[in-house]
Formats: sequence, C-alpha cells, structure tokens
Amino acid sequence: MDLPRVLIQEEVKRALLEDLGRAGDLSTQATIESHKCATALFVARDDGVVCGLPHATEAFEWIDPQLDFERQVPDGTRVAAGTVIASVSGNARSILSAERTALNFLCHLSGIATLTSEFVSQIAHTKARVCCTRKTIPGFRASQKYAVRCGGGSNHRFGLDDAILIKDNHIAVAGGITKALQSAQTFAGHLVKIEIEVDTLEQFEEALSSGADCILLDNFSTDLLHEAVVINQDRAVLEASGGVKLNTVKAIAESGVDYISSSQITMSASTFDIGLDIELGLGL
Repeated sequence: MDLPRVLIQEEVKRALLEDLGRAGDLSTQATIESHKCATALFVARDDGVVCGLPHATEAFEWIDPQLDFERQVPDGTRVAAGTVIASVSGNARSILSAERTALNFLCHLSGIATLTSEFVSQIAHTKARVCCTRKTIPGFRASQKYAVRCGGGSNHRFGLDDAILIKDNHIAVAGGITKALQSAQTFAGHLVKIEIEVDTLEQFEEALSSGADCILLDNFSTDLLHEAVVINQDRAVLEASGGVKLNTVKAIAESGVDYISSSQITMSASTFDIGLDIELGLGL
C-alpha cells in the first residue's frame, strides 16, 4: 500500500524547514558556485530492504523542481551492499542542500523495513503476522508504519480513533473485563472492532465468553499461548505481545496465534547505511 503523497510532503517539508533554519544552507552557498551541476548516486552500504524513496523524491522536489531524481529500485526491494538505489542530477547547490534530509528518511525507514523483514522471515512457516504498534516517533507514524509494510509486516492501529483496544488501565477503571467489554460493545459502531488485553488465562476465558473480537495476550509464556489457542477454537483473533524479540518471535508464532505485535520494529531498528556519492567529472 502506497503512502499518500500529501502525508509524505508534510513530513519532508517539516524536516527541510528544521534543517534550513533561518538562512538556508550556508556551507553550500559559501563554497559552491550557483551555476555548478552534478550527479550523485545513492548507494546501499548494507544488505537490506529499501524504503523511503518517495520521501527522498519530495526532499529534492521541495528544494528544486528542476532536479532529476531517478529511482533504480522500488520501495520494498531487498538489495545487496553496493547497489545503486537512486540517482539525482542537476544544480549542485540544490542537491547538497537536500541530501541530508533525503538520506535521513531513507536510512531510517530502510532500517525499519530491514528489521521487519528479519522478523517476518523468522515466522514465514506459520500463519502469524508481525505488526507494529503506536510506539512511533511523534509526527512520523504514517511513514514508519509504511516502512513496516515495505518490510513485509502488518500495521496495528494508526491511532486511537480507528479501533477500540481495551488495556489493563481501562479494565481497572471500568470495573472489570466483562463490564469494560459490555460498555465498549454498546458504544461501538458496527464497523468498529473491539480488542481487549489480558494477562492471565482466567481473564482470557472471561474475555472470550464476553464476545471480544480480538484478544491481546500480554506477556504470556509460549506454553500459555498454546493453551489459549486450544481454548479459543478460532472464536476470537489472538494477538501476542510483550517480550517479542528476533530470538523469541519464532516460538511465539509457532504457538498458533494470529498476530504478534512488537514495538521493536519501529523503535529499535538500526539505521540502514546509504551513501550519497558525487560522480567525478560531472560538473562539480
């Protein structure tokens, strides 16, 4: 699923304004003559999954619509170190002024896509899907969730307004699992799904008998996950969460749950190393 351009534009515009500050790129203005032209190559320095090329496109477009930005691969492509993933040609000042913003998006989002793909590969033999959470960098949720999809993962809620997820604090204040679920079922429209978090088998059975659409099994051991799957008999969608890491996700998936949510893929991903190399003899 592509990310709407207007969402990308807003994120990139904010990033450029932050970088350019009050006076623009002083270093480039001080050292590069205004008529100079150049071509630069974006080169992957790691093996991984590329993501963020639309963001890089917008960065150069905002700075100078005359620049020619060419994608060599689409987002979601697995590349080897040394692969040229894009190029940009045109005014050298414009290229240098936009390069850091373009690279910031590319390196960050490719890092998320790459880590997500590693989680996905661990559970490819099961029915489970890896999904992200609302634990994202403020202002960049749409792009981070897009990167998860590019890595083969799935998205959980985008915000508080697209589903009902009853957490432990909701349950405590509402007066219990059954009461919280009944209130939510009365409130929700027919298109709104209701998920509830539980942390014991007893709570799970209560949620199941109360008609939850989806049940989040929080910090269940793999043995308890297996037991919950057997009890469930496909009545509710089951999601496992808590303690999900690259070295634990396989066993969690093999329990038979439907979804595995983890903040690791958006909050702990390393940046993907991409270099911007100016080609010699092309005008700079």
